[in-house]
Amino acid sequence: MQELWNKLTNGLKKYCDENGFSDAALGLSGGIDSALTAVLAGDALGADRVHCLMMKTQHTSPLSIQIAAEIVRLNGFDYKKIDIQPVIDNQKAFLRGVFGEEPKNIVLENLQARERGKILMALSNQYNYLVLACGNKSEAATGYCTLYGDTCGGLAPLGNLYKTEVYKLAKWRNSLNQVLPTEVIVRAPTAELSFNQKDQDILPPYDVLDKILALYIDGKMSVSQITDEGFGADTVNWIVNRYKRQAFKRSQLPQALEV
Repeated sequence: MQELWNKLTNGLKKYCDENGFSDAALGLSGGIDSALTAVLAGDALGADRVHCLMMKTQHTSPLSIQIAAEIVRLNGFDYKKIDIQPVIDNQKAFLRGVFGEEPKNIVLENLQARERGKILMALSNQYNYLVLACGNKSEAATGYCTLYGDTCGGLAPLGNLYKTEVYKLAKWRNSLNQVLPTEVIVRAPTAELSFNQKDQDILPPYDVLDKILALYIDGKMSVSQITDEGFGADTVNWIVNRYKRQAFKRSQLPQALEV
């Protein structure tokens, strides 16, 4: 884990140096991916050069706000909390007029992610911050992300780590000294773009998903070969088909650090 952490921190520092960035910005959501990305940036650049923005909506839980504030307290990052719900409400009303009907729920979910991405990119323009996309390999493989939303940024430090690897790395880094509250590691993953949303409402459990993705993507195994490893055929087919259908998203994602 130490070798992996060194590779990620050195890669981030080198990327910033080569592209003229001294500081980085990211959306701190209260989830594990943005939490670990912030800590990684702090180790690479220094905590005073990491700018975190909590952009809450009506779906943001008090726990997420609490976790984000605690991460900032533990690490000393620059931090702002803003309420973007009024902006989402205005956009919803505007789109109602454009569509001539109520926007679908997927439209409203993606509006939130894209508003956050827009604000982060504005920060980059204003202050020359490198925006860090916080997504992981599991999300990229399954398209569980919003184009021009949480995929905004110049670099995705965790983009080549599966979700289960993100958790392992977070636990390891926290064992050195506490940089993450326990709650962010043990809570159920959620994008919080709709009421009581959980990742597992859409995706298989990450311990299953990641094993199948690793066999298919990294191991170059066929569906039948993966099924022979003991995984259900329906689950394997669903994951592989989704992976194939989401290629258009992966082609537009920011560069990920090599691991």
